[in-house]
Amino acid sequence: MPDQSPHTRRADNFASSLFAQDAPRWTAEKANAWYAEQPWLVGANFVPSDAINQLEMFQAATWNPQLNDKELGMAEGIGMNTMRVFLQDQLWAQDPEGFKKRLDEFLTIASKHGIRPIFVLFDSCWETDPRLGPQHPPIPGVHNSGWVQSPGTKGLMDPAYEPKLESYVKGVVGAFANDKRILAWDVWNEPDNGNGSKKPGEAPNKAELVDRLLPKAFAWARSVHPTQPLTSGVWEGDWSNPDKESPTTKIQLAESDIISFHNYSWPEGFEARIKELQPLGRPIICTEYMARGAGSTFDGSLPIAKKYHVGAINWGLVAGKTQTYLPWDSWQKPYVLDQPTVWFHEVFKQDDTPYRQHEVDLIRELTGRGKS
Repeated sequence: MPDQSPHTRRADNFASSLFAQDAPRWTAEKANAWYAEQPWLVGANFVPSDAINQLEMFQAATWNPQLNDKELGMAEGIGMNTMRVFLQDQLWAQDPEGFKKRLDEFLTIASKHGIRPIFVLFDSCWETDPRLGPQHPPIPGVHNSGWVQSPGTKGLMDPAYEPKLESYVKGVVGAFANDKRILAWDVWNEPDNGNGSKKPGEAPNKAELVDRLLPKAFAWARSVHPTQPLTSGVWEGDWSNPDKESPTTKIQLAESDIISFHNYSWPEGFEARIKELQPLGRPIICTEYMARGAGSTFDGSLPIAKKYHVGAINWGLVAGKTQTYLPWDSWQKPYVLDQPTVWFHEVFKQDDTPYRQHEVDLIRELTGRGKS
């Protein structure tokens, strides 16, 4: 598609003025040529069921390749071919070589199952003070009760911490810059998410701090010349008019090689969001959707994604320690005694059976992959 819209030209100009980059953003032509070589991308945001967060997934003491192998095999079985996987900067600071070794092992396992992951480098959601070592157990009845930000508030607010973040991005992306087992790099998840004041310890000027670092993070990643595209998913606001976009959204759209977005609304809202982003003239992947209680379902959204050839990555695969089968309102009223009538996220139960057989049948049917 031609990259000619005023929206797009403005975004490109904005990107070039943000930061002196070692390597340029991909042209729309390059991004679309890359996307034309990909199968229809369908997958899940993945953390193994025995991990409460990114740290527990990848720290040496709790790294569980056998469970990753089993659960990624379940994803393969229903036709999924990508996973979105969150990393954490302290894992690099603690043990760069060990972390790279475990990432390489994860990629070997994923590749065995025909899955090419998107790695997420930074994340502004949930716990503001991440700490290495043993993680606390899940809080009973609460959705995603142990997820951690990267960087935490201290690192975000301290200019002296920036070289560590730069080392992390260049180290991880540089180590796998030519690795065909990786689909893409998601530079920052929901960068300006202030978590609705649900979490203590948030920086009072968080969005401003993130907006200063976000273009640098893209530049750090580009400086090691990855062969995979970079992105950061837009998640709120009006994307149809540059004059109405937040500063963070402007940076995300201007810096991303391929466009990604989040949507947890009804099918009409999902389709409308795709149409808002199409004028950018770049490949589109929805990197978060599927919250049954909010109206976002496989039945409603996945056929629309296929219609527009938009990648679709739902939240959650196997129910486990993240407890994201519980709804968002569990933050206010934990589901300790009564379980919700309808699961919010996740595809499989803890016993590896589907939550809804119809859903896995639909994914297999729409992808033309997998096996029953």
